[in-house]
Amino acid sequence: MQSNKIAANSATETLITMKPGILLVGNFLAGKGGSKQPCEEIALRLAARGWNVATTSGVRNRFGRMLDMLRTAWVRRRHYQIAVIDVFSGLSFAWTLCTAILVKALGKKMALVLHGGGLPGFASRHPRLVRHLLSKADRVLAPSEYLRAGLLPYRSGIGILPNGIELSHCTMRPQTHPAPRLVWLRTFCSIYNPGMAVEVAAALRGNFPGIQLTMVGPDKDGSLKGVRELAERRGLSACVHFPGGVPKEEVPRMLASGDIFINTTTVDNAPVSVIEAMACGLPIVSTNVGGIPFLLKDGEDALLVPSGDVAAMAAAVRRLLTEPETAGRLSRNGRAKAERFDWKVVLPQWESLFAGLSPAGGDAQADR
Repeated sequence: MQSNKIAANSATETLITMKPGILLVGNFLAGKGGSKQPCEEIALRLAARGWNVATTSGVRNRFGRMLDMLRTAWVRRRHYQIAVIDVFSGLSFAWTLCTAILVKALGKKMALVLHGGGLPGFASRHPRLVRHLLSKADRVLAPSEYLRAGLLPYRSGIGILPNGIELSHCTMRPQTHPAPRLVWLRTFCSIYNPGMAVEVAAALRGNFPGIQLTMVGPDKDGSLKGVRELAERRGLSACVHFPGGVPKEEVPRMLASGDIFINTTTVDNAPVSVIEAMACGLPIVSTNVGGIPFLLKDGEDALLVPSGDVAAMAAAVRRLLTEPETAGRLSRNGRAKAERFDWKVVLPQWESLFAGLSPAGGDAQADR
């Protein structure tokens, strides 16, 4: 056992010295109005550590983005040895499959990284297609146990590699007596059910007339307009604030504008926004959907309610506002859990992955 550990550490040290080229394939759209994806953060951090990193793609048009991914995988073929490709459901699955086929034909090592709360459902509808893709990879990784469990029927040996956060940017504010200041942070999209947040605020206004709700995020499908109109109809125009999308480095500041974080989604995996809120000490109230019960434990580090149940979410928020012990427990335990996602913990796991895929590292890390 000790000799295996020494060999694995030696392989990692050799790899860091050699720095094989890495190609990251995903949506790099933060500079063009999109939300910053984990692949973008990983690329920046690997480059800062001296890795030779190529990325694709930042093309907004979906078809153009797929062509750019294929072009980059081919044109840069002599500059990378390992490709890491994000896997999403829906139409995005097509560019993943096409790029994976090309990378495999080029003889490159390849890791597939699963994303999106809808992926297990997509796999159940298209099992042969998903098995075909996953069989091509040297490694398949998931950021959550939810995705790992959901995709295991289609590929064995799926590993866990969580999304990271910059813990040092998240100032812990213990919430033992939270004020009625709610914060919601997500892309305005129908699957995240943003209107539910407004309805929760409306349900609480009678008991807490000073309630405030800050809803942070860019508009994706036109949902923002509908949410604004809903706030007006509920007489909450002065209580609900829409600062829009913010750069990643501004997220902790926006989280500090609230004392309780609410997550209203109908589909989810392991949202970074929830982890960042926990890191800041905000008690979490979330719908109990997708990967949420894999990430959060009801009554221990969050309060979970059924999807779309406004009354249940309002009652959970009311409980936090009237039970200091509950709010304090969730605040402390949430921060403790968030510490597992610090980049200081997560980034070395990425480097260990490359050690296992590199010719220098062989298969020393294959089962880690």
